[in-house]
Amino acid sequence: MDNRNSRRDGVEWPTVLLIVVSYGALVSAVMWLPLLSQGLAFVVATLAITLHSSLQHETIHGHPLPQRWLSVALVALPVGLLVPYERFRDQHLAHHRDTSLTDPYDDPESGYFDPAVWHILSRPMQLMLEFNNMLAGRLIVGPALSQVHFVICDLRQGDRAILMVWLRHLAGMALVIGLVARFGAMPVWLYLLAAYCGMSILKIRTYLEHQAHEAEDGRTVIIEDRGLLSLLFLNNNYHAVHHAHPDVAWYDLPARFEARRDMYLKRNHGYYYRNYLQILRAYLFRAKEPVPHPLMDADKGK
Repeated sequence: MDNRNSRRDGVEWPTVLLIVVSYGALVSAVMWLPLLSQGLAFVVATLAITLHSSLQHETIHGHPLPQRWLSVALVALPVGLLVPYERFRDQHLAHHRDTSLTDPYDDPESGYFDPAVWHILSRPMQLMLEFNNMLAGRLIVGPALSQVHFVICDLRQGDRAILMVWLRHLAGMALVIGLVARFGAMPVWLYLLAAYCGMSILKIRTYLEHQAHEAEDGRTVIIEDRGLLSLLFLNNNYHAVHHAHPDVAWYDLPARFEARRDMYLKRNHGYYYRNYLQILRAYLFRAKEPVPHPLMDADKGK
């Protein structure tokens, strides 16, 4: 399913407001809050960076302005430091080819390995990846592992256009860090930690939003959470609804789900959680699935 009737003829003001809030919170966390409390400044910066990444995701799908270039300009500054916007955009749009979801080769956001590749990895690497497959591990080492993997894969492509993306991203990183160092009351090291922790929070969202399933529609989750994490993720926890209607704005996803709740849960084969607390209790120290893709043949590979 898809929807081509979203608000492209006007400004989506809730999203614009959140963009202003995210930058305002981040500037406050860098410039003024450290004078009151470094801890409070760190928390606010982390949450603002998390929200900013979710807002980048909204612009990838054409929100919040009719002029796509202007929407991108509003969020393209790499305040989260780690992921170049252009690479995030390209890989995420490739991820939305639902027929390829979870495939270790064709889905850029897959967390699975080809079993044939898994079996030739060193045992220390397997142990690290198995730790990363628990939610606690995803929070602690997940951002570092995904960043290293991301950079290595891009370098191996040897693509000049991708190299230019990374050079532009590095320039943006230098600008952000330079501004923090020059004008901020927050130490640069604390900002770097906030950027890492912002990515850690995002790993809660991505941890199980897709699963290996024979049916294409059974691979995408619904997490019926309306708390702080849902706001930070811009309701992307209603992930099956988002994949069905990628052009629908974040604030319309819960109502879209409620209007056809039974249909969505039947369509995604009941891949559902009540909230993120249920997920934390179930998987903080336990893997939901193995690292090798459970539906791939270990001998034949892809």
